[in-house]
Amino acid sequence: MDLRIVFMGTPMFAVPILKALAENYHVVGVVTQPDKKVGRKQILTPSPVKEESALYNIPVFQPKKIKEDYQAILDLKPDLIVTCAYGQILPKEILNYPKYKCINVHASLLPKLRGGAPIHHAIMDGYEKTGITIMYMDEKMDEGDILTQAETKIKKDETRGSLEKRLSEMGKELLLSTIPPLIKGEIIPIAQKEEEATYGYNITKEEEKIDFNKTKEEIDRQVRGLNPEPACYAFLDGKRIKVYDVRFGERFYPATENGTIVDFHEDGISVVAAHEELILTEIAVEGKKRCLVKEFLHGLDQTKWKGKRME
Repeated sequence: MDLRIVFMGTPMFAVPILKALAENYHVVGVVTQPDKKVGRKQILTPSPVKEESALYNIPVFQPKKIKEDYQAILDLKPDLIVTCAYGQILPKEILNYPKYKCINVHASLLPKLRGGAPIHHAIMDGYEKTGITIMYMDEKMDEGDILTQAETKIKKDETRGSLEKRLSEMGKELLLSTIPPLIKGEIIPIAQKEEEATYGYNITKEEEKIDFNKTKEEIDRQVRGLNPEPACYAFLDGKRIKVYDVRFGERFYPATENGTIVDFHEDGISVVAAHEELILTEIAVEGKKRCLVKEFLHGLDQTKWKGKRME
């Protein structure tokens, strides 16, 4: 059948989903967030989904407020709407239009980690596993009935970037295997168990800042969960130091203030975290590019850093 699909998504995570739909179905339109100014030069930049849409010559719509500007989407007469990390709540006028409803590809095992940053929080909050859920959409955030799920273990060295890439591919495969039985009416939706719900809301500035009173395990999860973006940070002499990777040291510093730089290694800088040794191995000093600490230490006057406190 000529299934008319509208796809709604914005970041790189959604690109493989769009690509799979475009290569297997008739995608009549794509909806994505408006172009944004990016970087120091504030260059107006399209979303990754918009750029991918151009490769398939799919019409793109970018409403600032979809609750007020949605008629062009209905005019496409979609049989099915698929969303993935779109970034706006859909009005009931859209939700109720398609014959086969609106479905969402969400990067967690719902009802766990509802919200806009489930991948970040899966790592930061110490989850052992996560996955993909395809669900019907409703007017509430990630509360619709579940259609299908696929799970994966979170590796010990997993970063948000690596997990996001794996989940994106999983989402693509799960969606392709879900649509045919969905259209045939062969899937029985399952209501989410509200009592089991947890949340992975969008990351705040406070969650990006490292608190060296926390354990090195907690900081390691925070660093990995925010790598590569937005990245954790702390301040040293008023300069922001972004941290992308750490490893654990073996020494204890019961009498040393947390956050103090206590030593240097060939590959890293030792900082006290909950009175234990945490070694920063990849950083970006404000105004400079991200680099391995072993490269950064060349030419650094270590006496100017040792004994100082990151906060």
